[in-house]
Amino acid sequence: MKKILVPTDFSKPAQMAVDVAADIARKSGAQLILLHVIEEIVGGSFNVEGQVDLEGDMEDKLFTLKMIERSKKLMAKAVADPKLEGVKVKPELRMGSPFHGMNSIITDHKVDLVVMGTAGHSNLEEAVIGSNTEKVVRHAACPVLTVHQKPASKDFKNIVYATAMNKDEEVFSRIVKRAQQLYDATIHLVRINTPGNFQRDAVVRKAMNDFAKKLQLKNYTINIFNDLSEEEGIIYFADSINADMVAMATHGRTGFAHVLAGSIAEDVVGHSKRPVLTFVTKHKKK
Repeated sequence: MKKILVPTDFSKPAQMAVDVAADIARKSGAQLILLHVIEEIVGGSFNVEGQVDLEGDMEDKLFTLKMIERSKKLMAKAVADPKLEGVKVKPELRMGSPFHGMNSIITDHKVDLVVMGTAGHSNLEEAVIGSNTEKVVRHAACPVLTVHQKPASKDFKNIVYATAMNKDEEVFSRIVKRAQQLYDATIHLVRINTPGNFQRDAVVRKAMNDFAKKLQLKNYTINIFNDLSEEEGIIYFADSINADMVAMATHGRTGFAHVLAGSIAEDVVGHSKRPVLTFVTKHKKK
């Protein structure tokens, strides 16, 4: 892992994500890219260097310029935070849409991981996280670790891997294994049985053991958990073993893959109190 992106609006939820990302950066030797995106009132008025286009409403332009200057000061303060001591930090200030700003940074810098809070607005009303989180979870080209609240531990020793045992999860399984190696963790494979998607224990256990062997997983447990919905089952299972992180792929809604449809991952991200690692798997075209 070489580059970790942390979007921030300088709020407390964003700072929690920065703290988690800094710990990962120290363990992996990765660079931390701290991104703040200022939403423009009028398109194309300013850039982050404060250059002015005289067309349009000057009052809006002056307000935007003040936002830029305040954001620069807040970013400088964030970068100087003692909690980031020993971490390579690259500040990025951009203007436009927060979601598209994050996407362009991911592409431009070849980001390996995004770490972001699940809610938060600063008093400048410059929303980078919150409503944009589900968009990033759904579309990001790299893994996304979402942080809802301060983790009980940043030493992720127990990782719940909620799986549909789909062949498209092979890439994600390597991501989970890298997280396991980084923290010397135990992986807890879990399949959620629901009234509308139920399979016998014997059938599921065999499938899960075959899946684990195919992926060459080590130091793992096999678990089947019954609940009314996949989302609740994943969250309650993680609670029952006091997990440090939940990991799940997001993919299509057809067949067995429906167990972890995209909306399920987004629901878990929105409601889990624990950090959630997600990755968008792509179905191969036939």
